[in-house]
Amino acid sequence: MEKLTIGNATLEITQGDITQQNDINAIVNAANAYLRTGGGVAGAIHRAAGEELEKESTHLAPIKPGQAVITGAYNLPNKYVIHCLGPVYKRDMPHDKLLASCYKNAISICEEKGIESIAFPAISTGVFGYPVEEAAKVALKEIISLMMTLRHLKYIRMVLFSDHDFKVHKEKLKELSKQ
Repeated sequence: MEKLTIGNATLEITQGDITQQNDINAIVNAANAYLRTGGGVAGAIHRAAGEELEKESTHLAPIKPGQAVITGAYNLPNKYVIHCLGPVYKRDMPHDKLLASCYKNAISICEEKGIESIAFPAISTGVFGYPVEEAAKVALKEIISLMMTLRHLKYIRMVLFSDHDFKVHKEKLKELSKQ
């Protein structure tokens, strides 16, 4: 586990299962445009939340790359799920700005709703093909740039499923925190 505190907010990098973040108010779904059950993170979140999640979220679809919307969390141990559509690498351009928008828009929703904690997966790094090293740098840079301005959001956790993704995010956080 790796942590960085800026202002009143703490960013933590951890390895685990995004659906098991019992101490977090909102988790982020790496969603598809129609907010339906899919594979990877979206599939795991939908399976854990139950069918009510898809019923609520389909009324908010479709969303565009970089956008975020919020729903209840149903059978998950959290209060909310924030659905973000990450860019497909090299197709949705500019992919770095669209990926940064996912994190910025999810954090903005937290600020608007008074949500104090959020857990993110590595958005777009699965079937959307975004290289983990590049995605980690974009995500962490965006989160760090916003931390000093946060009023409500106090705790941001990056939850990485694989050993490789966890190690990459830890290294990128170390690099960025030295700058």
